[in-house]
Amino acid sequence: MSRLLLIIIFVFIFSGAYSRSQENTPSYGKSFVDYQKGFKRANSAFAANEANLKALFELKGLVWPARYMYLRSFKYDSQLEVWIKNTIQEEYKLLKVYKVCALSGALGPKRFEGDYQVPEGFYFIDRFNPNSSYYLSLGLNYPNASDKILSDQEHPGSGIYIHGGCATVGCIPILDDKISELYVLTAGAKSVGLDYIPVHIFPIKYNEQKSYEYLARITKDNEHLKEFTDRLEEAYDYFEKYHQIPVVMIKDNGEYVVNNSLPKVHKFVQVVKVRPKSDFVPVVRDVTVANVVTKWPEFPGGIQAFETYLKNLGQEMVPMLPEETRRLYAQVEFIIDADGTSVNFKMIQGGDEYFNKELMKRMQKMEKWQPAMSDKTPVPKKIVQTVVVGE
Repeated sequence: MSRLLLIIIFVFIFSGAYSRSQENTPSYGKSFVDYQKGFKRANSAFAANEANLKALFELKGLVWPARYMYLRSFKYDSQLEVWIKNTIQEEYKLLKVYKVCALSGALGPKRFEGDYQVPEGFYFIDRFNPNSSYYLSLGLNYPNASDKILSDQEHPGSGIYIHGGCATVGCIPILDDKISELYVLTAGAKSVGLDYIPVHIFPIKYNEQKSYEYLARITKDNEHLKEFTDRLEEAYDYFEKYHQIPVVMIKDNGEYVVNNSLPKVHKFVQVVKVRPKSDFVPVVRDVTVANVVTKWPEFPGGIQAFETYLKNLGQEMVPMLPEETRRLYAQVEFIIDADGTSVNFKMIQGGDEYFNKELMKRMQKMEKWQPAMSDKTPVPKKIVQTVVVGE
């Protein structure tokens, strides 16, 4: 069995977490809040938000400043939640939900410097920056112990923050007014001894069906990503049930292990849409196609009429697009026979079987063309046509 290296929730508190959290520690005799108020932006943040936050805490039956605080962020759903409780035994209460206003990269963990990925996993706030380029910012301890094993050993990346503004190359931006409020919340908690404020970053909210189905699609053919996101889901489920932070451990291969994780359940019944069968029966003729003609086939009404026909056909086919497809360029090969009939349809590029057959079925019903001519003789001629379906 793989040896467990670290218990994140506890080891981080009593080892490197404490020393890193002292990066902005005031001199002896001065509280952390007083120290932060010595910086212009942080002082403005306290002046603008402290009274309102105190009132909100009183309304929710919470002690100000926060004695216990937990943050969790959801990349796909663009949210950052703030949870608070008064004692270690109590359940966490949801205090705030901030909108994450920008996202870089894709779902999945950060694995090297310059990949523009927002990390996913289990972190904590390890520094406060009252002079941030993004107004105010809260630093995260990326790379954590797992990242140091699984990410690029020399260049895993660094400098991951929750910050103001609305631009990012791997951080969590929530706008200036929101980071101002969150900065006061976290600094207040730190001032009363909360040196460890956990921040869990998830790819999705696992109880949102749209998000859950999207993650299932992108992990379907990626076994490693699915295993990784399954571990994160276990931590999410634990908190959802108990409103307590799970103990997360790390194997010597860097994989997360959630202690006392709940049995895996499928949160949503996936409805598989069964596509109907098309009744398309192709007209197939044994014809010899002319390579060189003196006159090409002509659609009834000419080229402009054909363009209008293709546009209308594209609109008619939209309801038949495969699921999750918004735009499709279909390429169809067919023959205009010597009598002007459209025959021998073949899909060169298209959608699923139902879509392809329905498109050919409709095109086969085209009015008769003026056939191609070789001198004064009508001859069969092959045509390859693109049909644009969707937005």
